[in-house]
Parts: sequence; structure tokens; C-alpha cells
Amino acid sequence: MDATISGAQATGLVTAHKPTGRISDPVFVGLLWGCGIFVLILLGLIIAMLFEGGLPALREFGISFLWSTTWNPVTERFGAGVMVFGTLFSAVIAVIVALPLSFGIAFFLTEIAPGPLRRPIGVAIQLLAAVPSIIYGMWGFFIIVPLMAAYVQPPLIDWLSPIPVIGALFQGPPLGAGMLTAGLIMAIMILPFITAMFVEVLESVPPMIKESAYGVGATTYEVYRNVSVPYGRTAMVGAVMLGLGRALGETMAVTFVIGNATRMSASLFAPGATIASTIANEFPEASTGSLKLQALLQLGFILFVISFIVLALSRLLVRTKG
Repeated sequence: MDATISGAQATGLVTAHKPTGRISDPVFVGLLWGCGIFVLILLGLIIAMLFEGGLPALREFGISFLWSTTWNPVTERFGAGVMVFGTLFSAVIAVIVALPLSFGIAFFLTEIAPGPLRRPIGVAIQLLAAVPSIIYGMWGFFIIVPLMAAYVQPPLIDWLSPIPVIGALFQGPPLGAGMLTAGLIMAIMILPFITAMFVEVLESVPPMIKESAYGVGATTYEVYRNVSVPYGRTAMVGAVMLGLGRALGETMAVTFVIGNATRMSASLFAPGATIASTIANEFPEASTGSLKLQALLQLGFILFVISFIVLALSRLLVRTKG
């Protein structure tokens, strides 16, 4: 009798909760749809604002605005060529410097470092990601720039500038600030992001696979090169592209150390400018409705397009590698 009553009560409870479930489920699904659509709407509004705001500059200067190297607010002649070059050049330097360091740190933490050291080093890497970019910029301006001007650039200029072809990368006065310095600062900034993902990837490799490689006589390096890296190469490509995207949009740190010169040079030591640093420097002085403001908005749209292309390439590479 008690069992029958309990079953009836349970059935009544389930029946009582059915209407509530029928109401709450569609509401919950609708909220989720709203969150997803909100992201698309927000992204679309940003794109529309940049495109509409910068369209008059594109009409004024034509498609040559994308590669023109002229940026003269006095004569109101603007072009994005120097900034696009500086953005890509400095970001590539950052990735070239950060990639081997990230591999080395991740391999050390997952395979070599003793247990007591792994956590402190891992926390230190995470703390690097928490440092504000303006702090990196100030540190770079007061510490790295003088060191580069006094101890790094002069010997590199003396040794490498006379070499044909590659010597062009190391010519010019040792100013300290420039493309190489900006790339080094950005490399330190994207290092924790890439390293953290590399560590997660390497730790996800099944131990059985690595033990099998060790069992057939493979060394630690061979296991790392032939087992761990190929196993996680898809995620590693995504990590590198994430770091590249982070470097492309960096603003304040680059503004402090790149030199902010609107001219193009192949030298690593020459001052330059990126899209983000130019916007940061020039935007406060641009009056509403002016051609300069329209050119800056067009620069923002170009930076968005570059970031989208990098994201698309990363998806393509991930799909190809997978």
C-alpha cells in the first residue's frame, strides 16, 4: 500500500512538473539563441561602423589607399601602406621569436622539469599574461630600448650590415626603438598564450603512445619530435595563429617602442608604425568629420580584415593538418 501511494505521489510530482518544463525549455532555448545572435549583431555593427566611417577616405584616395605610403595630415594625403607593412612585419617577428621559446618552455614543463619546479614556472607564465600591455610598453621604453641601442644593435650593424641581401635588415643607426624592439616586446606578450596551449596539448598526449616510443628505443627528443608534436599539431597551429592575432592588434606596448615613424624600411632597426599604434597616436587629434578621422576608421577596418584573414587561414590550416 505504501509502495502504491509512493508511486502515485511520484507520478503526480512528475505530472505537476511537466507544464513548468514545457514553459522553461523554450525560454531557455530562446535565451541561448539570443546570446548567439547578439554576438553576430555586435560584430556586424562594429564592421558597419568602421566601413561606413572609412568609406569617404576610400572614395577620396581610391583603392591605392591600401598600399600608398603617404601619411601627411598637413596636406591631408593619407595611405595605409606603411601601417599595413608595419603591422605584418612586427607581428611576424613576434611569432618567429615566441614560437621556439614556447616550444622549449612547454617541453621543459611537460618532460624535463622536476615536480617542485613545474607549478612555480607555470604560474610565472600565467602571470606574464596578466601584465597590462601598457606596463610592457613602459618597461620596453625604459629598459629594452636603451639596451638595444647600446649593446644589441651596434654589433649587429657592424657584423651583418655588410653582408649582401640580408644586410639590408641590419642597416641604419642604432636608435633602440624600431621594428625589432616592437617584435621582441610583442613576443614576450604572446609567449604565455602560446605556451599555455602548447602545455595543454603536450599533456593530452596519451602516455601509452609515448611509452611505446620509449620502448622501441626512442630518445626524449625523438618522442617529442615524432610523437608529441605530430599528435597535437592541429591545436598547435591554432595556438600560433592565436598568438599572431594577439600581436596584430597590440596597441600601447607597440606605441611605446616602435618609433612611430610613418615611413617604410626593410631594416629591423628602423622606426615604423602599425595600424593600432597609428590610431592610438592620431585619433585624439582627429576632428569629427575630418578626412583624417575617416582615414583612421578605414585603417581600423583594414585591421579587422587582416585579423579575419588570419583567422580564416588558421581554420584552413587546422582543417588541412587534421
